[in-house]
Amino acid sequence: MIVKFLFDRIVAFFGLLFLWPVMLITAVLIKLKMPGGPVFFVQKRVGKDGKLFDCHKFRSMTVKHSGSTVSVAGDSRITPLGAKLRHYKIDELPGLWDVMIGNMSFVGPRPDVPGYADKLEGADRDVLKLRPGITGPATLKYRVEDEMIAGFVADIKAGKNEQVAKFQNAPDFSTMSDQEIAVWYNDNVIYPDKVRLNCYYYRNYSFIKDIQMIFATILEYITGVVMDKLFHVRYWDYTKEPFNINGHICLISSLKYNPFIFIL
Repeated sequence: MIVKFLFDRIVAFFGLLFLWPVMLITAVLIKLKMPGGPVFFVQKRVGKDGKLFDCHKFRSMTVKHSGSTVSVAGDSRITPLGAKLRHYKIDELPGLWDVMIGNMSFVGPRPDVPGYADKLEGADRDVLKLRPGITGPATLKYRVEDEMIAGFVADIKAGKNEQVAKFQNAPDFSTMSDQEIAVWYNDNVIYPDKVRLNCYYYRNYSFIKDIQMIFATILEYITGVVMDKLFHVRYWDYTKEPFNINGHICLISSLKYNPFIFIL
């Protein structure tokens, strides 16, 4: 993967060189709109071969908070500015530094907090052979993960339990808080699906597919911004499963009005 290694560092360097004005403005806004805390959110994440590293993002939450690592849209811990940074993925820009120094890659599984990776068993541990990425197949499918989780919680509260019918040991959601429902959905539905997609990516790796996923991410972002700003459309389908064409896993764009289909 020497080509991937060189590509990551060169492109990350020029990305930082090109985007520093955006990052500077974001830093100033965080200081003005969210005073009393650091500009960057730095957290230990699990990297390649299970080694921990410092993952950098722009801070999007209040400084003094406690709770789950799973967040949903409308989470009281997330500030108004932070919600915007998250929705447009601006909070991820400091990750270019992590890519440039070799802790992350442009394409790969999202870096998990300690605890989740420890639960991986058997062939699923292949995920740990990869450097964590800014984007990837699972990231493309769950681009608006916060909103997806919030939508699931809302459905459960409204008595719509179709999605959990296949789980024989599903809990009694009526006794659970919104945050507990969100964690259950992440741990039992989203996270296993991410592991499956990332393992498929590892076992069918291609640098060409990396380039395709980067362009797919840019297309998703541009389409999302245009549809959100011009038409106020924010659409996703969290029940949708990847489908197969000639043995390849395929993902439909998470946006209803973007006909893009990505073939892994």
